[in-house]
Amino acid sequence: MNRVIVIAPHPDDETLGCGGSILRHKSKGDEIYWLIVTVATNDFGYSSEKILERTREIKVVSDAYGFSAVYQCGFPTTRLDTIPMSDIIKRFSEIFHAIKPNIVYVPYGGDVHTDHHVVFNAASACMKWFRFPTVKRALAYETVSETDFSLNFESNAFRANVFIDVSVFLEKKIEIMKIYSDELGAFPFPRSEEAIRAQVTLRGAASGLMAAEAFMLLKEIIE
Repeated sequence: MNRVIVIAPHPDDETLGCGGSILRHKSKGDEIYWLIVTVATNDFGYSSEKILERTREIKVVSDAYGFSAVYQCGFPTTRLDTIPMSDIIKRFSEIFHAIKPNIVYVPYGGDVHTDHHVVFNAASACMKWFRFPTVKRALAYETVSETDFSLNFESNAFRANVFIDVSVFLEKKIEIMKIYSDELGAFPFPRSEEAIRAQVTLRGAASGLMAAEAFMLLKEIIE
């Protein structure tokens, strides 16, 4: 049995990036933990009604995936670059020590969203073998509307080298994504049902599968 941690800068990143893979892990009896890094607050323009709705959505999504536990850091959304990196790493480290994960899913570091950059860098600090020896495999996921919109030519583009078959989990992934009432839009909006289906179909064609989620392998220790 694996202990898997899925790190999401914002609720919905986990579903867009690796929802099918989470369901696959669950079907195999793995323990899956959800780490949500940011939270919407009144201070940054979110209404109390929206905050309550997002709280409800997180509970429903958690139940749908069957997470063993959900950890929320509570850092302000879209403002992670204003938080000392040491504070974020400290919180991540506490959670990693509690879970002792051996598989880690993180957002791709080259995503256009600043929050994703920060989360990737903080998570990377929790993958040093001498501090977190349980981590044996780390994968970066792609997030439609963030990974594909990056114009940063100074960094390496997302290069998929791991493909996970999510054919039997695709409909459930879409169903869970629809729980986020304000996140899906009409095609050609990138966070749309059509775009999500197109992405997994394209990744499937690249790997000989009907539907796949793609990842970049960041590290793997084989014993």
